[in-house]
Amino acid sequence: MRISRPAYLLLLLALLLAFAPQAGAQFKSEAFSNGFGGDDEAAPADSAETLFSLKEYFAGLSHKQELKIGTLAGGSAVFIGGQQIYHRQYWKLPIIYGGLGATVGGGFYYRSKYWSSKKAYNAAFELDPETTLTVDDRSKMISNLFFAGGALIYWGTMMDGVLSFPTDNPHHPGKATMYSILVPGLGQAYNGEYWKIPIYWGGIVGALHYLDINQLQYKRFKRIHNEATTPDSGYSANISAQTALYYRNLYRRYRDYSILAVAGFYLLQVIDANVFSYMQDFEVNDDISLQVRPTLITPGTEYAFSGGGSTALGFSLGLNF
Repeated sequence: MRISRPAYLLLLLALLLAFAPQAGAQFKSEAFSNGFGGDDEAAPADSAETLFSLKEYFAGLSHKQELKIGTLAGGSAVFIGGQQIYHRQYWKLPIIYGGLGATVGGGFYYRSKYWSSKKAYNAAFELDPETTLTVDDRSKMISNLFFAGGALIYWGTMMDGVLSFPTDNPHHPGKATMYSILVPGLGQAYNGEYWKIPIYWGGIVGALHYLDINQLQYKRFKRIHNEATTPDSGYSANISAQTALYYRNLYRRYRDYSILAVAGFYLLQVIDANVFSYMQDFEVNDDISLQVRPTLITPGTEYAFSGGGSTALGFSLGLNF
């Protein structure tokens, strides 16, 4: 059976996810009670157990209580500048709001010029197909640059809030998670696991590469199918409408697989950064050994089967891992 390339990516992702739960077997059970919000302890400030609370968020902005980094970042993603207010960096607010206002306002201004020129061109074309009017594509490009600048300011505001978040833990799980959300692989760098960065970036870039190829092929066969099924279109290629329809649907499915692969690698590196930041201080036992020694088995010992019996000589097995 032949497996397509996008299917290979999904299969690899499934294997990684299937392996992830097995990684816990190499850690001592005591390692999972180190004060990260267990049943017998109060959840610390970096715990992810408490859901987002709007009341808690604004109480933190008014400096009445401390906030978890997840709550702070989640609220500030909507209420821009909240992280700077929480960190008492009020001087940054005019820069943030001024930059966003200028870029977003400029983007809408030039986008309106583009749409006005396009509307005028369409109206003129209906009256005269040989019209000399043109669409103002330059305004569209400038508009896109303004919007891209606004997105960059927004991203920089979120990154600045994470960098400024105070913590004494050099491997803060919340920071590792937010770093990976904002920049894939940055959480692994924060945890000191640099060797993982090429793996995740290779997966993301590879999936994006196949996404681009599959999207181009999908558009190609969609165009061919539309031409082949349109009366009086003058279509004369060797590809039939039925063949074009088959490949159009095939590459559309491959494109969707590629999108899932990109999202899968992105989410996997976020989860990896969070999990392994918690495990930085866990006690890991490298002693994997098997001990065999003689023992006396009597009806009262833990080695004996239930139901009684006589004393016998046997062996006890001990496995450390």
